[in-house]
Amino acid sequence: MPDNAYGLLRGRHALVTGGGRGVGLGIALGLARQGCNVAVNYPHEAARAEAERAVTDLQALGVEAFTVQADVRDANAVAMMIAEVTSRFPKLDLMVNNSGIQVEKPLLDLTEDDWDSVIDTNLKGCFLCTQAAARHMRDAGSGGAIVNIGSGCSKLAFPRLASYVASKGGIEMLTKAAAADLGRYGIRVNCVAPGAIVTERTLHDDPNFDATWGGVTPLGRAGVPADVAGAVAYLASDLAAFVTGQTLWVDGGVFSNAPWPYPMK
Repeated sequence: MPDNAYGLLRGRHALVTGGGRGVGLGIALGLARQGCNVAVNYPHEAARAEAERAVTDLQALGVEAFTVQADVRDANAVAMMIAEVTSRFPKLDLMVNNSGIQVEKPLLDLTEDDWDSVIDTNLKGCFLCTQAAARHMRDAGSGGAIVNIGSGCSKLAFPRLASYVASKGGIEMLTKAAAADLGRYGIRVNCVAPGAIVTERTLHDDPNFDATWGGVTPLGRAGVPADVAGAVAYLASDLAAFVTGQTLWVDGGVFSNAPWPYPMK
C-alpha cells in the first residue's frame, strides 16, 4: 500500500460512474488513496481511453481497478454493469453516482429533448444505479454505502440551467427517500453537493474560473475534485456509520453566504 493511502477504506470495493474525468476521476483517485479498489464506469466508446488512463493511475496507487462500460440511462445496461463489477470484485461496498450532463439554455429555449437528456442521465441514471447496487448489497447481506453527487444548485437556483437544477434537486430528494427505504438493509445513502469546482470543463467555459469564484467564496478559492473526494470518502467510511439521508455541501461556504451590500470590516 503506498505511503499516501490512509486506509480509511482499505480493502473495500467501489463503482464510480463517470469516473474517467473531472470530478469523477478526482473521486476515484481519492478513494484509491484511502485503499479502496475502484471500478471506473464510462458511458460510451469515445470515453474509453480516458477511463483506461484513469485505471492506470489508480493501479499506480496500489489498488485493483478496471473499466466498465454502461449507459446509466439504460436499466439493462446498468444491471449488466453491476453484474460485471460484482463478478470481478467479491462484493460492492460503495456506489458513487457521479454521471451527469448539463444543457445551458434559457428556460424558454430549452427543448423537450434537452430536458429529457439531462433528466435521464442525471436523475434517472442515479435512480437506476442506486436500485441495482442496493439490490446487490441487500442480497449480499453486508450493507453498503451509496453516495450521490448533487450540486449547490439544490440550495440556490442557477440561471440558464433549468433541467440541471431540476435533476440535482431530484437527486437530493431521491437520496432521502432511498435512505428511508434502504436503512433496514444496513445501506446508507447520502449526497455530496459541490459548489464551484475547477475541472477541464469549467476552465474551458471560463479560463479564470478559480479567480471568478474565489472572489465570491468565503474560503477565497474555488474547489478542486479532491475536495469532493474527501467528502465522498468520509460518507463511505465507518466514520459516517450513523449518517444517512444527508446532503454534505462542499462549496467553500459560497451558497451559505447571502449577498451583502455593505463592505466587510
